[in-house]
Amino acid sequence: MVLFVQKHCLAHRLSPIQENHNHHLHRSSEANSASLQAFSHNPFSKLENHNHHQPSEALLVSLQAFRSHVSNYLCQLYLEPKPGVEFFSLTWIQQCLQLIPMVSQAFAKLLVEIDYPKSKWEASSIDEYLNYTLNLLELLNSISSSLSHLSQARLSLSYAISLIKDSPSLAIERLQQFRSENLNTEFKVPQIEPIKEIFCSGEEDRTIQEAMVDMKKIGSWVCEVVLSSLCSDLNSFMETRKSSIGFFDSSLITLDSCVSKEVVEKQGTLKEVREINEAIDCLVSAMAHKEGDDQAKELKRRLEVLEKGLMDVKNEGDSLFSEILAARNELLEIFRSNSTT
Repeated sequence: MVLFVQKHCLAHRLSPIQENHNHHLHRSSEANSASLQAFSHNPFSKLENHNHHQPSEALLVSLQAFRSHVSNYLCQLYLEPKPGVEFFSLTWIQQCLQLIPMVSQAFAKLLVEIDYPKSKWEASSIDEYLNYTLNLLELLNSISSSLSHLSQARLSLSYAISLIKDSPSLAIERLQQFRSENLNTEFKVPQIEPIKEIFCSGEEDRTIQEAMVDMKKIGSWVCEVVLSSLCSDLNSFMETRKSSIGFFDSSLITLDSCVSKEVVEKQGTLKEVREINEAIDCLVSAMAHKEGDDQAKELKRRLEVLEKGLMDVKNEGDSLFSEILAARNELLEIFRSNSTT
């Protein structure tokens, strides 16, 4: 599946409401459990109000309900992982990506509760949603590239195993090469665009735009965690955390600090990659003693586990990409219909 966004085409189609849309989008133990339990009872704090129009009490209640749902989702990601899911594994990465559509569903529920469908949105809300989703599509492109790199590394390792019988010295050389590189790929995350002040005339639009700010922060955080996991680059991950943490709310910072601690303990390396590195060490050691059949089979098995995990994450990312693109197209169609009436 080709995951490339035709930015200029989209910008052209949105020109009536996005005259300035040509800019580039930038962008843990008992102690951990205690902090996250406190976090679960402290949903996203209200954002600073930059507009004299205060939302009504009913809208504030609905917004708080949305944030409570989101807070619970974040808490479950760390405190209540799905059965059999090990932290910092490909299965856990897949669960991270599933957080984004869950938050989108909570947002859709918010729209129903306040009786404010997309057909009623102001131009500023449409613009904010399109910016948010375009940023997500760019991040998903980066994730797709990292998955492709890991897939290529897996194929190269499989080829190295095939060399063992006829050219053991070359096989060892290639195996050691991948062991030293730790299957790393270059860690590049699109820079997070600073959160904008909210300017709109209607209280409903202010409400949904505040919700969009939360969605944007969570979407960026999820994609960055996924990318750092796939790239196995601890130093770059920590640097990225420093540059982006200022855009997060205190509740997301709490979760991020817990995840970061786990990442550091595991040296920023995925469970499946760690297991492959261990298997490579065992195989190279056995080959030094003219052995290695069992160790080669074990490495093949672990490569098969990696292959399945990568495919599952790829399918999750592809599905999410399609959902986001469909949501954008739906909003564009609504805008076009409103423009002709």
